[in-house]
Amino acid sequence: MPPFERDVLPLPRGDRSREAASFMAQLDRLSENLAHQVPRLAVRELEWQPAPGTNTIGVLLAHMAVVGVWWTESGLRGQPVAEVDFRGAPGFGAGNDGTPLGPRDGHPAALRGRPHAFYRTPLARSRAHLRDAVRGLTDRDLARPRRRVRRDGATHHDDARWLLFHLVEHFAGHFGQILLLRHARRALRR
Repeated sequence: MPPFERDVLPLPRGDRSREAASFMAQLDRLSENLAHQVPRLAVRELEWQPAPGTNTIGVLLAHMAVVGVWWTESGLRGQPVAEVDFRGAPGFGAGNDGTPLGPRDGHPAALRGRPHAFYRTPLARSRAHLRDAVRGLTDRDLARPRRRVRRDGATHHDDARWLLFHLVEHFAGHFGQILLLRHARRALRR
């Protein structure tokens, strides 16, 4: 008889809110799964596109790192959108993560030739940046209404609970794209 396996999602320690810790545990598990499912890829795999203008795995990894800082600063910490500084946490910022690609664009020059290790560090730094912001949140903070003015001047209303949900949703969605790109590349090479 096979040994009993039990999947659990342990909550990080030291958080003021167990609910916020649960969101971080979900992101941590997704990050572990990403590291397991997307092992050290060659540069050609990171830069492969099924067609011009479509995301590459490298673009998606860079974008995931930038978005973690973006939502931490503009959403959780209330930093005005125009003042968000990406350089400190992920190591590069919006504008050189490759998104959005134009309809005829190839893999962006700022990411060209970058090895797999280049992407691991920004992702880890982005997660640590978010972890610092989440650790001090209380349950009351999660439900407090927030107002954010977008770059186009539109006003967006949310709360920290929605924001943490969106970070999980965003990471999982792009993780799925990465897996699909890997499968598509393998299928087309056959």
